[in-house]
Amino acid sequence: MSDEVEPGHVRVRLDLSYDGKDFSGWAKQPSGRRTVQGEIEDALRTVTRSSATYELTVAGRTDAGVHARGQVAHVDLPQDVWDEHREKLLKRLAGRLSRDVRIWRAAEAPAGFNARFSAVWRRYAYRVTDNPGGVDPLLRGHVLWHDWPLDVAAMNAAAAGLVGEHDFAAYCKKREGATTIRTLQQLRWERGPDGIITATVRADAFCHNMVRSLVGAMLFVGDGHRPVEWPAKVLGAGIRDSSVHVVRPHGLTLEEVGYPADELLAARSREARNRRTLPGSAGGSGGCC
Repeated sequence: MSDEVEPGHVRVRLDLSYDGKDFSGWAKQPSGRRTVQGEIEDALRTVTRSSATYELTVAGRTDAGVHARGQVAHVDLPQDVWDEHREKLLKRLAGRLSRDVRIWRAAEAPAGFNARFSAVWRRYAYRVTDNPGGVDPLLRGHVLWHDWPLDVAAMNAAAAGLVGEHDFAAYCKKREGATTIRTLQQLRWERGPDGIITATVRADAFCHNMVRSLVGAMLFVGDGHRPVEWPAKVLGAGIRDSSVHVVRPHGLTLEEVGYPADELLAARSREARNRRTLPGSAGGSGGCC
């Protein structure tokens, strides 16, 4: 699979954010449900007065109800379309898109850039409160209420046993032909002065339901229902554990996507396409970004 742009076209990087509440996830669906990808592609077609739909490639597909503050996508546009619309594209898109999705930047991408495969990490935040009174009404669409007191120190102790390169099959919804091996670079909980507890979760990539499953396991540790060692034991078992709860999507936000220096983009894209295995294993199965 090549990242070379077709002759006569230009690759455009889009930086965007959205409130996922009323979207059925990122990816277009044959059912016609409202999705972020579908909304943006329709808007692009309208503002460029094009008969064709220009398909987006995204850094990380998000599930229904998940938000994004720092999402990245790319689209390949005909050179003449880009030349005609580049100066006013953002303003025209702002006028066409619904208010729950915004594109903040549209710029010609450097050579070798692929929004998905060139990324070296994705950083998510999951926000939860254990306030006995519940969630601030103004934050209810972005913060989960957990109705048991949470021990942040215990959750951080549990998180330490999950960081590193592992097969996360126990925390992922399997998908045919995809690996579940990921490198979890950071997993940390912090309680803010407002009482909201935020999990920062960063990895080279994520498989389906991975973040919400990890959060669900650590909440069970934080409220005392499971010991600190339990999430690592679940990971080591390598199979889905029915006692791991996949928490609701509205507390999850894709905060940022990281990319290497421009001269390393193409090499990273090639590397990311290689199927990974752990030492002594034949590789995982299932999962997606």
